[in-house]
Formats: sequence, C-alpha cells, structure tokens
Amino acid sequence: MLIGNVGMDPDVRYYEADQAVAQVRLATTERGYTLPNGTQVPDRTDWHNLVFYRGLAKIVERYVHKGDKLYVEGRLRNRSYDDQKGQRHFITEIYVENMELLSPRPSQSDETKQPASDPQTQTSEDKLPF
Repeated sequence: MLIGNVGMDPDVRYYEADQAVAQVRLATTERGYTLPNGTQVPDRTDWHNLVFYRGLAKIVERYVHKGDKLYVEGRLRNRSYDDQKGQRHFITEIYVENMELLSPRPSQSDETKQPASDPQTQTSEDKLPF
C-alpha cells in the first residue's frame, strides 16, 4: 500500500484485443525531522514504478495526471534486463490491483460559475453584509 504523488502523465500502451497497460512513476516522501541532539534529517523521496492492466489502465489513462495524489495497493514484482552495453539492470515494479484517486476534481459548477462581483449574477445571499 502506498500513498504518493504522480511524477509524470501515465504511459499507456494498447495490445491485442483492446487490452491496455499503463505505467506511472509515483513519489512517496518521508518527512524530515530533528533528532534530540539537534541534527536535522532531511526529507527522503522514493520513486516507485507502478503498472496497471486492463480496465484499471484505461481508468488511469483517463483520470490520472502528473501531480495527482494516489492511493494504490498491489504486488511487488522484480525483473531484470540487459541493456545495449550488456549491463544487467534490475527493476522493482508494483502491479497495482486497487487504486483510489485522492486529488480533488473541480466540479462542473465550479468551472461554469461567473465571478460574484458581476452585479447581474449576484443573488440576494451574495448581497448580505455578513
């Protein structure tokens, strides 16, 4: 289980029969603190590679953007690959099984409201002195 901020827009790819896979980088930060002897311990940010499949990947493609706060649950998977120079690289990924978007979304009414300073759009409630 992780709660963090999305570091980039999702990379979504489609394969056979309209199936999707989405990859997202998620940042989690452990806040810094001060030890009893006065030593400052700075913030520590870790980056996690998230992988979403099928319907969840399509939801991520539509609703998740850079900067959004996410709660995810999933399984850890380790894999390795050799690059063009022959060096082996190891990657840990989280295969997400459940996700909740924690960032608030602007409502339709918020986007279409006109400023209250326009006298033609003010209601009697807007004109109250308190």
